[in-house]
Amino acid sequence: MTVSKEIQGAILRLFHVEKWPITTIANQLSIHHSVVKRVLQDEGIEADRLVIRRSMSDPFIPFMQEVLKKYPNITATRLHEMVKARGFMGGIDHFRDVVARHRPHHVEAFMRLKTLAGEQGQVDWAHFGKIKIGNAERRLLAFVLVLSWSRMIFVRFFLGDSMPNFLRGHVEAFAEWNAVPRTILCDNLKSAVVERRGDAIRFNDTYLELAQHYRFEPKPVNVARGNEKGRCERAISFVRKSFFEAREYKDLDDLNSQALEWCNGVAGDRRCAEDRTMTVAQAFELEKQSLLALPPNPFPVYEKEVVRVGKTPYVRYDLNDYSAPYTMAKKTVQVVADLETVRIMNGLTEIACHKRSWDKGAQIEDPRHIEELKERKQEAKQHRGMDRLHQAAPASEKMFQIAAKRGQNLGALTSGLLHLLDLYGAVELEQGVLEAVSAEACHVSAVRQVLERRRREQSLPEPVAIVVPADPRIKNLVVIPHDLASYDKLNVAGKEVSHD
Repeated sequence: MTVSKEIQGAILRLFHVEKWPITTIANQLSIHHSVVKRVLQDEGIEADRLVIRRSMSDPFIPFMQEVLKKYPNITATRLHEMVKARGFMGGIDHFRDVVARHRPHHVEAFMRLKTLAGEQGQVDWAHFGKIKIGNAERRLLAFVLVLSWSRMIFVRFFLGDSMPNFLRGHVEAFAEWNAVPRTILCDNLKSAVVERRGDAIRFNDTYLELAQHYRFEPKPVNVARGNEKGRCERAISFVRKSFFEAREYKDLDDLNSQALEWCNGVAGDRRCAEDRTMTVAQAFELEKQSLLALPPNPFPVYEKEVVRVGKTPYVRYDLNDYSAPYTMAKKTVQVVADLETVRIMNGLTEIACHKRSWDKGAQIEDPRHIEELKERKQEAKQHRGMDRLHQAAPASEKMFQIAAKRGQNLGALTSGLLHLLDLYGAVELEQGVLEAVSAEACHVSAVRQVLERRRREQSLPEPVAIVVPADPRIKNLVVIPHDLASYDKLNVAGKEVSHD
């Protein structure tokens, strides 16, 4: 907060002349007490005099100052443990503020770094909150690459800072510029540096492949030395203030389209820092002569993941389900994806290709997969029905053979006979089928007529179907009544067997 000269004068007068405490001054002038403290600090008032009220840490301040002078980088947590051992009873939160007031601060000066045209580019990620896509809430990040000499900026927004997106940012920037800088400075992020011990650096293998493809040298900045790529940091700040602030867009594609137009327009029309007589766009045209040429083909960037197809023929990838052929159920496949498509591979064979969804919990289906599964289910259902009929009424096999020769609908015949099986039972159905086959009447109505006639002859009531659970172990169960004549065999030599 910037205060006027009048307020500054009032603060100094009330503090020095009226001897008012900081809190009273802040309340009187309707400003925050931190503003009062800052004005007094700028006037050279010692930190001890700016304590709003007496603190339990005051007796320990000389000891803290002595330790901080000897060990300026000691953490507040460690210093808190030391003063607790000497009788301090306060908590760590307020103690951190006390340490911050008394810790010696050393301001480091930096030299302005100079680079040659075409020599260097600087790259980094910038966070821009989150974006809502359907049911999904995804992180919105900007890949920013700036040329150190001309200050030409390339911005591309992605849904996340994954390794494939990091590579895509490079590929699209080089394609847009039709050129490559000789060296690219980056942070020690995992997409570029797997491990580092001082100057011993182990690069990410995929990032090295990208660098070899485009012939640039990857160069991570020194640890805790973000100033070495300050041009990219300032470019990110420029993107935030000049482009993204109050920006309206329909979707990610629209945002990236506007970003590219801004890079070539507003960002390219600003004055070049290396030569104020030129714009950034004009300097970039000169720098192109010193940049590396593009290779014949762009670097291929795909996301690859080994997944398993479920019992239902779908694979789960990036929060969504994509359909696969039913023949791949419970098998392992590989997903190969880019920003537009998701391909499902069985070895080197592509078995499915879908448009990528950035939603959450969506089912992306190929209609052919669904139709094939339905046909398979119908065939399986028909086969199960036939198996059940052949077990309950063996004569039905002959009926199916005759019906097939005549070109009749076997599905309708199967469902009709199964219905009669549920009504009349296996024994009666077998008799009805035998009579119908002997009369060469191989259709459901003929069997129904025989069963109805036999029911009337036996004076039996109208049959009622029994509703059973959907469990196939019960629903498809066939129970054939045992022939009671077999019990006559229990009589041995004309004598009844005793059950005592």
